Amino acid sequence: MTANTSVLKPLLRFTIILISIFITSRIALLFWQHSRLNDGDIWPIISGAIRIDLSSIGYLATIGVFILILHVVARPKTELFQRIFTLYGSCVVTVVVIVEASTPAFINQYDVRPNRLYIEYLDYPQEVFSMLVHGHLFAMLSTLLLASLTSVYSYRLLCRAFTQPPSLKKASNLPILMAALIICLFAARGTLNHRPLNPALVYFSQDSLINSLVLNSTYSVAFALKNMGNEKSASNLYGTMSRQKIIDTVKKASYRKQFVAGNIPTLAHNKPFVSGVKKNLVIILEESLGARFVGELGGLDITPELDKLYQQGWGFDNLYATGTRSVRGIEAITTGFTPSPSRSVVKLSKSQHNFFSLADVFSQEGYKTQFIYGGESHFDNMKSFFLGNGFNDIVDINHIENPQFISSWGVSDEDLFNQADKELTKLSNSTEPFFSLVFTSSNHDPFDIPQGKVSLPKGHNPENYKRDLAIKYADYALGKFINKAKTQSYWENTVFLVVADHDVRVFGSEPVPLKSFHIPAVVLNSDMKSKRDPRLVSQIDLPVTLMSLLGVDQATPMLGFDLTKSYPVERAMMQYYDNFAYLENDRAVILMPNQQTSYWRYNKQTKIQEKNEQLNVDQTLAEKALAHVLFSNLAYTEQLYRLVDKSSDKE
Repeated sequence: MTANTSVLKPLLRFTIILISIFITSRIALLFWQHSRLNDGDIWPIISGAIRIDLSSIGYLATIGVFILILHVVARPKTELFQRIFTLYGSCVVTVVVIVEASTPAFINQYDVRPNRLYIEYLDYPQEVFSMLVHGHLFAMLSTLLLASLTSVYSYRLLCRAFTQPPSLKKASNLPILMAALIICLFAARGTLNHRPLNPALVYFSQDSLINSLVLNSTYSVAFALKNMGNEKSASNLYGTMSRQKIIDTVKKASYRKQFVAGNIPTLAHNKPFVSGVKKNLVIILEESLGARFVGELGGLDITPELDKLYQQGWGFDNLYATGTRSVRGIEAITTGFTPSPSRSVVKLSKSQHNFFSLADVFSQEGYKTQFIYGGESHFDNMKSFFLGNGFNDIVDINHIENPQFISSWGVSDEDLFNQADKELTKLSNSTEPFFSLVFTSSNHDPFDIPQGKVSLPKGHNPENYKRDLAIKYADYALGKFINKAKTQSYWENTVFLVVADHDVRVFGSEPVPLKSFHIPAVVLNSDMKSKRDPRLVSQIDLPVTLMSLLGVDQATPMLGFDLTKSYPVERAMMQYYDNFAYLENDRAVILMPNQQTSYWRYNKQTKIQEKNEQLNVDQTLAEKALAHVLFSNLAYTEQLYRLVDKSSDKE
């Protein structure tokens, strides 16, 4: 390198280090996931990766160039900015290594590179650190060791780069650095088009994992962080539709007739299944329990207690979750809100008050309402959302009496249910009806459970032994609680719903792997006779159905079906990161950002999902899909998802 260009030596070394990390990480991930690659995938991955990596380095190097300019201006009076550049470069490299090194574990759990969820977990350092220590200690220590070694190496390498000849003048350095700055800014922007480079410009596959491999994890996390302050609008991702057509389409698809005139377009009455004395309601939300683990649903034989409940109550054979996170399940079960590419309404600002929920409507009907959780109720903003939308009482880890086992995420399910039994007993002593939501946590990574409670048969798959043991323990605790509840005074007049929030993980090469959204649900002790229900149904149908079973007749904005009734079609909808699926009978439409709508056939018995573009002849299904995903954004932003008498409108 000549004397005139040696000023760029630190920047070039910084760039080479980052390129090496990105390339090495991506090659390793591609080898690991080679079975997911199709013929012709490699070139789009390489070409897209070059653009993304250059853009990432452009952004990071731009800051470095500014520091070098200050270094040239300030030298020889001070070497402060030399030290700042070296420290900045080594810190960036350390962060990049940590994010890339943690990528395999994240993919193993979520089937995609680190994204918004990666950032959201950082809001809860205590829970996350405990989870890492108890469940991923080796991976955590290996990552920290690798990051430390890389940090030291990069620091020394960058320090040695500052060896410019003393005769070099500022006048020679500044033009070179300004040229480097222009190049970095151009690389960061990544395109000459109106908008700068973004993931949609390099995505090419219908497999979300393959698309994410085009990115590097640092870019993926940074892009998610950028978008967190500005919630995603479905119209920007999938297309537009007039406001009136959105409303007309979702109202027609709900098959409701008794709409209430006014400013809340989907507000409608639903004649309940029963009338008379209002029953109590207990919803048990089981963490990460997919249908593939439930014997009665054709899964692994590790849920004997839930299998018994399926034989005793109203069991749903084909219920599909709306998403892949607990807050999405809470959103569906407690509010009946349709899923969207934005965060769950549990975490959004405009839904923290005056947003419809079951607790809201039950409170107006004279119910006592309560949320019971074995961990910290502030996690995922649950406490704030619940208190602002109808829940009168929150019981969490700070209220659990004499817990026998505390894991990373809270007390064991047995401790939780013991406390729930006490709370329900107290509530039943009142003349007022009650609604309690009980949320479990034992079946959550790192799957810490009390020892000696359950066991798995010899020869069980060792790879998933700890997870499956936690599932069996969660099932054991559930069965123990239900058996005890049957002997208590509150059982007689209480409807119970046992339902999962989502499956433990999503896997599959489809843009939305529908089979991974299949979850169990069973209603106990209702006036509906015990039966197995083979219909395709959605989580958003459950709150509508529960109101019907309890005899609550009040207009709500929910779009779900009352499953005590029959409908012309069966349907479900799911959000998987930025992809939205609308499934009606055996036909599915999947909407993807800035990509053509794809059409699929899905067999709910075999779980076979096959692409079938011949279905695009009928645009009605695609319009339903678009209308429902746009409705969630419309209803949230215009605050149309609420009860009448909690607004100032004279409706």
